[in-house]
Amino acid sequence: MRALKKYRKQIFAGIALAFGVAAIAFTLWVFTLDRKVTSQFEGRRWTLPAQVYAQPTELYVGLASSADTLEQDLQRLGYQRVDKPQHPGSYSRQGTRIDLINRRFQFPDALQEPQLLTLKTNGNAIEDMRNGRNEEVPIFRLDPLLIGSIFPIHGEDRVVVTPEEVSQLLPSALKVVEDRKFDTHWGVNPTAILRAAFVNLRAGAIEQGGSTLTQQLVKSYFLDNRRTLGRKLEEAMMAMLLEVHFSKQDLMNAYINEIYLGQDGRRAIHGFGLASQFYFGKPLAELQLHEVALLVAIVRGPSYYDPRRHPERARERRDLVLKLMAEHGVIAPDMAKKAAKRPLGIVSSGTQAGGGYYPAFLDLVRRTLRRDYREEDLTEAGLRIFSTLDPTVQTQAEKALTQELDRLDKTRKTKSKVPLEGVVVVTAPQNGEVVAMVGGRQASFAGFNRALDAKRSIGSLVKPVIYLAAIESGSYNAASIIEDGPVSVKLANGQLWEPKNISKEQFYGPVPLVRALAQSMNLATVNLGLSVGLPKVTREFVALGLEKEPPQLPSVLLGSLDVSPLEVAQLYNAFANGGFSTPLRAVRSVLDAEGEPLKSFALEVTPVASPDAIYQVNRMMVEVIQHGSGRGARAVIPPDVVVAGKSGTSSDYRDSWFAGFSGSHLAVVWIGHDDNTSTGLTGSAGSLPVWSRLMANIGTTSWSAPLPEGLEETWIEFPTGLGARPDCGEEPIAIAVPKGTELPMQPSCTTNVFGEIGEKAKEWWRGVTRQ
Repeated sequence: MRALKKYRKQIFAGIALAFGVAAIAFTLWVFTLDRKVTSQFEGRRWTLPAQVYAQPTELYVGLASSADTLEQDLQRLGYQRVDKPQHPGSYSRQGTRIDLINRRFQFPDALQEPQLLTLKTNGNAIEDMRNGRNEEVPIFRLDPLLIGSIFPIHGEDRVVVTPEEVSQLLPSALKVVEDRKFDTHWGVNPTAILRAAFVNLRAGAIEQGGSTLTQQLVKSYFLDNRRTLGRKLEEAMMAMLLEVHFSKQDLMNAYINEIYLGQDGRRAIHGFGLASQFYFGKPLAELQLHEVALLVAIVRGPSYYDPRRHPERARERRDLVLKLMAEHGVIAPDMAKKAAKRPLGIVSSGTQAGGGYYPAFLDLVRRTLRRDYREEDLTEAGLRIFSTLDPTVQTQAEKALTQELDRLDKTRKTKSKVPLEGVVVVTAPQNGEVVAMVGGRQASFAGFNRALDAKRSIGSLVKPVIYLAAIESGSYNAASIIEDGPVSVKLANGQLWEPKNISKEQFYGPVPLVRALAQSMNLATVNLGLSVGLPKVTREFVALGLEKEPPQLPSVLLGSLDVSPLEVAQLYNAFANGGFSTPLRAVRSVLDAEGEPLKSFALEVTPVASPDAIYQVNRMMVEVIQHGSGRGARAVIPPDVVVAGKSGTSSDYRDSWFAGFSGSHLAVVWIGHDDNTSTGLTGSAGSLPVWSRLMANIGTTSWSAPLPEGLEETWIEFPTGLGARPDCGEEPIAIAVPKGTELPMQPSCTTNVFGEIGEKAKEWWRGVTRQ
């Protein structure tokens, strides 16, 4: 009997010990979870990706912009057209008059508060701009377009909103649809759990959850997607601990900023702030009832209820949300019925303000910032990046490339089954800002960035560099004669290098430099480059901005040089900027999460070439458009706009290039195959149409530069280089040459209506002006 009692005591002691150990383990487990919850949830609760903004639209009297253009800019920013603007992000239009209320925005140099602004246009330009007090406004900046984020490698992107930025409709709708006991439970809802347990037991698997909003928050913020009993217990305990430490308002705001609401490529859309911009192109605070209801509908299944892929399914779910909101008194029944009649209102993917982004350009921004910031700063510290992107130019660049590639796919005859790819890079030459960048045919696809990483043979794009080196040597000018004839160079390996013109066996004989460049004559260029010397030519590339000097091989003279489109833009930027090199840049300034400036990217300008030589080459590149390989552009670009440029075609027609500039824009276009097979396209047939269409549609200005003091204008025959007059000679053109240059005259142009006396008078006057 004693033994039995002793045995019972041992059993009870064992049970007590087991319970004690379990209690201690449970306490430690709870304590560990508590520390995890509080340490990660307090203070900064999210890693905040750097937000990247485009250039703001600057409005001022005299700006060349119609009411239609202004309205397009506002719609791109997600402004809503109303009868009378009463809140930020709204506008009205009556004919050529636009009234708007801007959004509050922290610029790098000032905080701009919302105000009423009235603009009047005369059809083509702003003629009057006043504020709500009828005071004239000299200049005004619209809030810039949010073009994307630099998010972590795991892909989470979000725009954090404060409770003040959230309409009460949203939390009320979330409670009605997702968690009606939210205001009273302690993190878990036993009734919902029992109901889900019954369904799951009957099904023999986990088919339904009884998760509260707090549990959903825990699942998104702390846990993985495993659906096990242990994970559900951990989720429930962490939810209760959150409820102990934080208020319902804190938890609701956290949920609104955390919950997953869609996928954009490899970018995960988290939080209602970013979802609002991703789906509707406007801030969360500006959403209307039917839009709020749609976002709440998406919560249940972002993929299943994706309004772009499954619009009918999403609409049915949205209307159910509206019905529930009406049944539980959140909104009036007539409001629900009216909202249910509204379309989904989703903006197209890739074009939404703040939701879509420009991966090629953002890649350039990221690489630029890595020189000064840690990766963690870019993906977690909430930096605000003010970039150089011009959304209007970007849109036109994407449109021009897509339309021309589609046309080429239909018209060209080639055996290649690989689709054509393309790149467009656009800069503002005077300050080196990259204003647009398209890294591939699918501009919104964040894959291989051809604009930065595709090193391709640039063909005849090298020729302006060679001609610049020749003119800088002092031995040549635009009218100098060079022989376009056979070339044979013995290489170091003993082989002979014998290049050809693109027309294979054709030779053009003695031609002026301006014609050789305009018509892209290979043999004339090779003879010129060999005359100047390969070291002089290759050093010219480095002077103009190429980081690495090309090998001193004769083939370089015909473009056997692999360069990225961005590097081509850097080279040509020196031409477009009159002989001054400005490092291309994509970032203007950076603010921290509190709006304090961190870094401004100052303009750097370095003289790299003689202004006289650059001017002569630029005038020669104008003739490329007028008489040479770029003349196809003249049918597209307005006749009063002067542009300059050069085509490029690599061997076997693998790469089609065109690089050229106006007074305000430089654009580089490349078209080719990723597998480097032949496209069958020259630069003029492939890339020039893209370049021309782009330049014609961005409101660019004419190229114009003052004639340097050391130069004078003269007229020559384009084919022969003989002196001519505007009314005499074969294809007379005006070129710039050094003062005092004596040119042999075309015999038929040696006399004119003024006779011999007039010619002597002209000679005397020239002599006077040269002194």
